[in-house]
Amino acid sequence: MPDSLIHPRRCERAMSDFHVHPQATVGEEGGVARFQCQIHGLPKPLITWEKNRVPIDTDNERYTLLPKGVLQITGLQAEDSGVFHCVASNVASVRVSHGASLTVSGSGSGAYKEPTILVGPENLTLTVHQTAVLECVATGNPRPIVSWSRLDGRPIGVEGIQVLGTGNLIISDVTVQHSGVYVCAANRPGTRVRRTAQGRLVVQAPAEFVQHPQSISRPAGTTAMFTCQAQGEPPPHVTWLKNGQVLGPGGHVRLKNNNSTLTISGIGPEDEAIYQCMAENSAGSSQASARLTVLWAEGLPGPPVNVQAVSVSSTEVRVSWTEPLVNTKEIIGYVLHIRKAADPPELEYQEAVSKSTFQHLVSDLEPSTAYSFYIKAYTPRGASSASAPTLASTLGEAPAPPPLSVRVLGSSTLQLLWEPWPRLAQHEGGFKLFYRPASKASFTGPILLPGTVSSYNLSQLDPTAVYEVKLLAYNQHGDGNATVRFVSLRGASERTALSPPCDCRKEEATNQTSTTGIVIGIHIGVTCIIFCVLFLLFGQRGRVLLCKDVENQLSPPQGPRSQRDPGVLALNGAGRGERGQLGRDGKRVDMKELEQLFPRAGAVGQPDPRPTDPEAPALCEETQFSMLPLQGFGLLEEMTSEAKAPCVGPLAALPPQDIGPGLLSEGPAALPAHSGQ
Repeated sequence: MPDSLIHPRRCERAMSDFHVHPQATVGEEGGVARFQCQIHGLPKPLITWEKNRVPIDTDNERYTLLPKGVLQITGLQAEDSGVFHCVASNVASVRVSHGASLTVSGSGSGAYKEPTILVGPENLTLTVHQTAVLECVATGNPRPIVSWSRLDGRPIGVEGIQVLGTGNLIISDVTVQHSGVYVCAANRPGTRVRRTAQGRLVVQAPAEFVQHPQSISRPAGTTAMFTCQAQGEPPPHVTWLKNGQVLGPGGHVRLKNNNSTLTISGIGPEDEAIYQCMAENSAGSSQASARLTVLWAEGLPGPPVNVQAVSVSSTEVRVSWTEPLVNTKEIIGYVLHIRKAADPPELEYQEAVSKSTFQHLVSDLEPSTAYSFYIKAYTPRGASSASAPTLASTLGEAPAPPPLSVRVLGSSTLQLLWEPWPRLAQHEGGFKLFYRPASKASFTGPILLPGTVSSYNLSQLDPTAVYEVKLLAYNQHGDGNATVRFVSLRGASERTALSPPCDCRKEEATNQTSTTGIVIGIHIGVTCIIFCVLFLLFGQRGRVLLCKDVENQLSPPQGPRSQRDPGVLALNGAGRGERGQLGRDGKRVDMKELEQLFPRAGAVGQPDPRPTDPEAPALCEETQFSMLPLQGFGLLEEMTSEAKAPCVGPLAALPPQDIGPGLLSEGPAALPAHSGQ
């Protein structure tokens, strides 16, 4: 008979001793007292309180019992003094804590006291659907008002929220959305004086599946995929098991998307099993399972056998095999699967081979690299299972010539530049550097450089010599071909001597002068353009300047228009008095036409403003007339001593021979009157 049946009190072991006992407290009337106890048990014990061995009156509003084992007494009175015990009970046992005395002193002085938070909210980590107790005990005079808020500014809400006592926040059935920092504030009534305390609430959610894996059936040689998505707080970790054994990536098994997707390629009989998806976090775990069934078609060939791979060169491998042992009549071809041994299966690629070929040369491979090969036989009804994989490494080769460039840094220094080859270090390689004057037979070197170096300087060279520089790469397979360069230092030294150092200040002054010249040139160009435009506008009616003396020489004596000599011949026409008279050239022109060609400056009917005194000194005035061809006019000029003037104008200075013999006649000449401007 078990001891537990003989001694039932041994079930007390299901409840531990108190690891927190209430402590003695002294308070003033009107103040606050707080007791706390903690104990663990299975099942969870119920906490009650006793005062002087009598259960306290829970109907008293000044007494607040919190689920976590806290007793709060507000508005202390003298009768609250006594000894308090914490009582923990469950179906297994009852335990009583040590006693703690409460002493209430006389009434307070009534003096003002700043608000003070005696106990603020603690940091809590709970699981969904549990109850959160955020405690806030404040004191002061006058009694402060306790309020709650979230640090992130979001509303706390009202559903499942209640306040116990004078300021304890209780959140029932917590969810992940309740996570956050909660702030307890104690305000002095009627003022902005406040004290705050804060605590963080973390609500965890156990892992649960959003998408369960589904059982599937797939033909042999194809790919099977399972998807298992789970959520929780914190995010759960997903693990896969095959028939209860942990399944990791490798071979033809791949895990993607944080292990939420399981992919099995080239499935065979050995892959038929129950696959379990397990999602777990700190709040809990969940699992789901699915079955994979591999379908086999009747008469499918077996896998190819005797698969071998032999390296032919640094970039080629020959793979050979023999046909399957069974069901070979319907084979229509083979597919060779190739990948680097270090690469994951998803980087694999395939090459098709005819059914009568039992070897294949794989080319375009990388030197000194291991590759994995396997092969399948295909029929119209499906593929065989994969052959056993085989490995082969391509042969190594010496490195290619490195690209080399040379810079002349001075009369006796060269800088050599090339691209680094980190892979050389992986194959026990590097660079070898040789150099010599072209006139000498032997090289200096080799200078051994690691594969990660990309430059080297040669100094203390002969400034008058031409140098030959040779760089090659090497590895465990030997030396590669060299890159050769010839460099002359003689020209560099001469250029250095002929080209003095740059006078930056002089160049700056030159640049400033050039800039000033450009600005002046732009202004001159704009000015020329403006003048050209004006000339074109006014050139349509070309104006010339004449002195009044010249006009007087060509005009009749001043007087009324009606008294002028009727025999005066106007240009290319008859005078105004004898409209029908012909000129020497036989042409007849209406005076209105001349007036249109030489319009009056003044209004019609106004007296001529010019002076009539012939002895008055001739004044030079600018008179305008329209430009017309000379051969279209007849000029009659009578040179008198009174008409001569000291003024010289463009027409006065015109030689007679330039006028032409056919343009001269007797009698005074006249031009239509024009007022000077």
